[in-house]
Amino acid sequence: MQYSYTELAKMIDHALLHPTMTDAEAVAGCEMAVDYGIATVCVKPYWVPRATELLKGQDVIVSCVVGFPAGNSATEVKRYETEIACLAGAREIDMVINVAKALEGDWDYLENEIRIIAEQSHKQEAKLKVIFENDYLPNDSIKIKLCEISAKAGADWVKTSTGFGLVKQPDGQMLTKGATEHDLRLMRQYSPPQMQVKASGGIRDLDGLIHVRDLGCTRLGTSATKAILDEYKRRAAKGEISTSRAHIGAGGY
Repeated sequence: MQYSYTELAKMIDHALLHPTMTDAEAVAGCEMAVDYGIATVCVKPYWVPRATELLKGQDVIVSCVVGFPAGNSATEVKRYETEIACLAGAREIDMVINVAKALEGDWDYLENEIRIIAEQSHKQEAKLKVIFENDYLPNDSIKIKLCEISAKAGADWVKTSTGFGLVKQPDGQMLTKGATEHDLRLMRQYSPPQMQVKASGGIRDLDGLIHVRDLGCTRLGTSATKAILDEYKRRAAKGEISTSRAHIGAGGY
């Protein structure tokens, strides 16, 4: 394996976003994030102050979702939500676009919205990830255009999905694909070098994390953090990871 524990752990945004998640479960998630030395915990807006308090002095930062999960809030509401989150301690913002506007091709609306949220984030020393919700987008041309306008508007990342973009299947089941190899390749190809790509949704094992890294992604949103990084430790213990690259980092291997 060519990546160290720290390189992979610092790709992970640990998702604490399920609607039924209790405060006690979120506290445990923050504690795990510190133990495993990951990049961020991604929390619901009301939980930013508590997460900030818990992670004070730690090498794990707080990211917050905005307009989550449907993206339908007015732009000013998203801006204000961003401002409040940053004031409470969030240092990264994961904003869902207005998907209907993307389907309509209202690129001026979307570029303006992304720019406003990017400017608010940067004003408060935070970075912005723009969530496309690719499961809802029917063709590559829309995704390419979103990469282009996100870059023009000053976004720091483009991101595949929320993990909650359920689409009704022919058999009636509601499912989400999340991050696909096709979409990640496309988003990396059509994003300028300074804009990063985040994979989110459906990737729940170490090989998946390594694969998205190989595709050029710098972040992975997942709730399977412990399982992924425990697998790294198991492989390291078996000697399957080169010690010249794999070293003990924050929180373990």
